[in-house]
Amino acid sequence: MADQAESSITIASDKSTIMNVIADFPAYPEWAGFIKTAEVVEDDPSGRAKRVRFVLDAGVIKDDYVLEYDWNGDDDVSWHLVKGKVLKSMDGTYALTDASGQTKVDYRLAVDLNLPMIGLLKRRAEKVIIDTALKELKKRVER
Repeated sequence: MADQAESSITIASDKSTIMNVIADFPAYPEWAGFIKTAEVVEDDPSGRAKRVRFVLDAGVIKDDYVLEYDWNGDDDVSWHLVKGKVLKSMDGTYALTDASGQTKVDYRLAVDLNLPMIGLLKRRAEKVIIDTALKELKKRVER
């Protein structure tokens, strides 16, 4: 399994509002950095996305991939790669915890590529992805 990177941020909002932003995949191209397209291809029985197709353009890394999601109410959501071209695996989690009228968001991510990449560079890239995602999520929720 790939090494896991993680980070957290506190957002001035409730868990439900934050999880609704996380679950609004079609809006990702508006705020989620390198995501050019996000399309729900299958819903789960609760109406949230089960499978989502993404088109990523992060300069050197471009991919068209599908993630499968597992929702636990507004407490956490995890995902794993179903198919990708450049991505070999991707496992991640957003975990939300009440924090004195705000919400602490923990983000964990493990990525493996079908490209040779030095471990140190891969870990740095994961950290940049996580930090950018958390900052942009905070901005989107608090706007």
